[in-house]
Amino acid sequence: MKEKVLVTVMTYPALSNKHFETVCTAGFREDGSWIRIFPIPYRVLLGSDDDRRYHKWQWIEVDLEQDLAHDRRRESYHIKNIDSLKLLQPIDKRANWDLRLSWVLKNKKVYRNMTELLEETRLNDTSLAVLKPSEIIDVIYEKEDMTKFQEKLKKQKNKYKAELLQMNLFEDEHEMSETFRFAEKVPYKFSYVFTTEDGKQRTLMIEDWETGMLYRNVFQYCHNEKTACHKVREKYMNMAKENIYLFMGTSFEWHMKNASDPYLIIGVFAPPKKDAIQTILDF
Repeated sequence: MKEKVLVTVMTYPALSNKHFETVCTAGFREDGSWIRIFPIPYRVLLGSDDDRRYHKWQWIEVDLEQDLAHDRRRESYHIKNIDSLKLLQPIDKRANWDLRLSWVLKNKKVYRNMTELLEETRLNDTSLAVLKPSEIIDVIYEKEDMTKFQEKLKKQKNKYKAELLQMNLFEDEHEMSETFRFAEKVPYKFSYVFTTEDGKQRTLMIEDWETGMLYRNVFQYCHNEKTACHKVREKYMNMAKENIYLFMGTSFEWHMKNASDPYLIIGVFAPPKKDAIQTILDF
């Protein structure tokens, strides 16, 4: 089926055994409901050409299908044919806060109680949601052990080189790029510490693409991990001062294992508090 999707979430690239590297994309259908598109070998298949790449807050049209036998999360779909992907009109990210917020709120529940969200997830396999925290307490960061990642990256690079020689990537035989480079893993994980109306303090990892890119860009400029971490923390603490919403998504692995809290923060939306549409939000 062909669907129009307003892309609002793109997670940082992750290594994949089958597709080399994938990005989880999520967004809203025309009726406002959530939809997840995964897996997408975004940088592998779409290259570095902006004429082919979609971005956050852009409408796309693509042929999708569902495989509930593999992924029971009801919002999950995968691309049936990558050639069906069409880039449509973007929403101006710098100016049009009103329009973007209207899509965040359209025909969906905004959760203010994390316990309630977790209960509904267990009942009906909800796996995407908008959460309005009561308070953002902090942004913390923690050094990650890169050993397993480096081992997997080495294997994937060797596999990619072998596939490149055969020019036989995926079932549809799209050409592989000789200039493709795997995304560098960020050696820190960043998390929001927050509360909701249930009064419980939680710490959840932020998987947003922009988190990783900000760290990398700052580090490439100053070559100082502490400075890069501080800049990420500063940005996300500043966002917390605005009218912040958290886009929540379950991890496939944790959801399949029925974990007590399978959620990650897969996107952060923080329109300015002074925005005119603020008057409609106290519902």
